[in-house]
Amino acid sequence: MSDQNFIVKEHIKEQLKQLPQLPGIYIMKDRNGEIIYVGKSKNLKNRVSSYFRGFNSHLPKVQTMVINIQDFDYIITDSEMEALILEANLIKKHLPRFNILLKDDKMYPYIVITLNERFPRVFMTRQVPKGNIKVFGPYTSVEQVKITLEVIQTLFPIRECSKKITDKVERPCLNYHIGRCAGACNHMITDEAYGEYITKIIRFLSGDKEWLIKELTDKMMRSAEDMAFEEAAGYRDKIAALRALNERQKAIQNNGKDQDYIACFGFEERTCVMLFQVRNGKIEGRESFNIENAEGFTHSEILSSFVTQYYSGAEQIPSEIYLSREVEGMSLIGEWLTKLTGSKVMVQCPIKGDKKKTVELVEKNAKEYVMKFQDRIDKEVSFRNTAESELRIILGIPDNLPLNRIEAFDISNTFGVYSVGSMVVFEGAKKKRNDYRRYRVKTIEGPNDYGSMQEILYRRYKRGIEEEKIAKETGIRSDKFNALPDLILVDGEKGHVNAALDILNALNLYIPVAGMVKDDFHKTEDLYFEGERRNLKSMRNAFKLVYEIQEEVHRFAIEYHKSLRSKEMTQSILDEIEGIGEKRRIELLKHFKTIENIQKASLEELSGVQGINRRVAETIYQFFRTPTAKEE
Repeated sequence: MSDQNFIVKEHIKEQLKQLPQLPGIYIMKDRNGEIIYVGKSKNLKNRVSSYFRGFNSHLPKVQTMVINIQDFDYIITDSEMEALILEANLIKKHLPRFNILLKDDKMYPYIVITLNERFPRVFMTRQVPKGNIKVFGPYTSVEQVKITLEVIQTLFPIRECSKKITDKVERPCLNYHIGRCAGACNHMITDEAYGEYITKIIRFLSGDKEWLIKELTDKMMRSAEDMAFEEAAGYRDKIAALRALNERQKAIQNNGKDQDYIACFGFEERTCVMLFQVRNGKIEGRESFNIENAEGFTHSEILSSFVTQYYSGAEQIPSEIYLSREVEGMSLIGEWLTKLTGSKVMVQCPIKGDKKKTVELVEKNAKEYVMKFQDRIDKEVSFRNTAESELRIILGIPDNLPLNRIEAFDISNTFGVYSVGSMVVFEGAKKKRNDYRRYRVKTIEGPNDYGSMQEILYRRYKRGIEEEKIAKETGIRSDKFNALPDLILVDGEKGHVNAALDILNALNLYIPVAGMVKDDFHKTEDLYFEGERRNLKSMRNAFKLVYEIQEEVHRFAIEYHKSLRSKEMTQSILDEIEGIGEKRRIELLKHFKTIENIQKASLEELSGVQGINRRVAETIYQFFRTPTAKEE
């Protein structure tokens, strides 16, 4: 394909004009809205534009990707390093097909302080442990982290060993004799004095380095005056490493809690609320919301309304929510969310530190969205309205009936084993992820999709009816299940639709039900409604919406099924083998990665696993080769 034959789409040209010359990450999407590539750049405008210039100069793989780009998005960051780490997080989350995908998730190092121990340790790890710990990172340079830990060990004689400290006096190790350890194991230092070391280390790792840099600088100067130039050079390198570590990603002070950061920006008649999701200490993605009828309301009022609507009925609510503005009744909102979740939820407007900087970054992205993406906003509104109108025509739903909320269901199992159901929700033609539900089928045995579909539909709508009844009697609404849909979509045709209608009739509910019919290639083709197939492909926007819903509900079901199956297989099959406890199970999985690999392993390979002796290896080997052995 020549440059002359490759034509950049008009809407892409307009988006390219709006790109800022700022650092950040860019997200390429195909015609189905799937993320196909995530990249980073110190100059978004230059980098993204380069894909659409000089087509023949690109590698074949890049050419293929560019041909498939239908749309793109971007997130501004405050530095190129922030972009680098955010890029890695999003690649791990979305696994785009044009990115180089690393199977090993252990990419960036962290520094961990074990506050759950009497005499805490400070060490580097790529896999953050659980418990009462303090985590710093991730950092982009292992060498910098090692030098930092070396500096810490030189200045603060804390222990490096992992032994459990008891009241028993132990023989001190070499580190104690050379002055690198204060001797916690032989009680040569009090808990209080050791605690002061840890406090200073936390202060240092939190970013307050100037006092320590000054101390090292003084030592460097004294060494130079004494003509100990090699020693002075060592101090110089340590100072440089400490200063380099100031470049780290925001919002990665992982306290083991999930966090949402929410900001609002408005200009003229356009208002956007932007939400960044931080999970396990990493920014995993963002969502933007176009706010309608916002004229005359302050940003605080908009944020307050957004929070109550967005989290109302949400199954997954983070323990910490940070807003860009103070809102009225913020503590009351926190109490309400705490009651919904059954665990503490904190809602705050940060005034300083990393959390404040992260909220400001979210607000910057909201502003960028409002100022640069009016065309996209208009297209989203147009798509929503057109898709709804087309669905009404296809299904014959009159204009006086609502068609805003759509709930879709799918079943996933392996020959009837580990049957699960999923429900996804779209409102205004957009995903409403907080209303998604997962169900494990409890009463149906074997590969019975109709029966499984009936069970999850009954559980979902029976619960909705009960909550609505409680709301009417008490005046208290939980809003988790009593929001009923305007349309139900099931993955299947006549049998699935009739199975769903039987349940709705039994519950005295009238909600239109349509089946999402797939072609021979397992792709969306038609809708089955009121006893006949309705042509869907003739209505472009309706087809696009149904396609997205069908792919999403299928993905959600498969994801749950895989996680459940993996968990149960790990817990059941290995635990059935005599002599295999938790430690040996972990070592086996760590060594072989999967149950299937353990099944195929030879006696010699099994014996080579840490903690597995010849007798236990023979037991495992025979277990998977008997007629009654379960297979993965």
